[in-house]
Amino acid sequence: MFMGEYQHNIDTKGRLIIPSKFREHIEEGFVVTRGLDGCLFGYPIAEWRRLEEKLKKLPLTKRDNRAFTRFFFSGATEIEVDKQGRINIPNNLLTYAKIDKECVILGVSNRIEIWNHTDWQQYFGESQESFNDIAENMMNMDFDF
Repeated sequence: MFMGEYQHNIDTKGRLIIPSKFREHIEEGFVVTRGLDGCLFGYPIAEWRRLEEKLKKLPLTKRDNRAFTRFFFSGATEIEVDKQGRINIPNNLLTYAKIDKECVILGVSNRIEIWNHTDWQQYFGESQESFNDIAENMMNMDFDF
């Protein structure tokens, strides 16, 4: 559904242009929340509801489950795309992801990731060095390219 890497800037009001190739997938609604590795995750509303159902099934008796769902859902907000193809990201999420101007929008299958430009460059550089090892480990999980 989502793929590719796009460079964009956030304006002073916290608005970000969503790449046109992504917009058709988020017309029904869009949820943005705190993601892993310091970025933001964005889900089309239907995908968000599927994820929500899975997370609701986690046993609350486990501390890690409670912590993760609190972290994930407390930052979540439903966002509309305006006529110019922009979304307005709340300040608490911009602060979490350290996004103030330059950012990178990634398409990652069922979600969008929004990164601070510098953090993405650092993460990508570190991951690129170990990509072959990561791929080899995935083979051990019965995943074949």
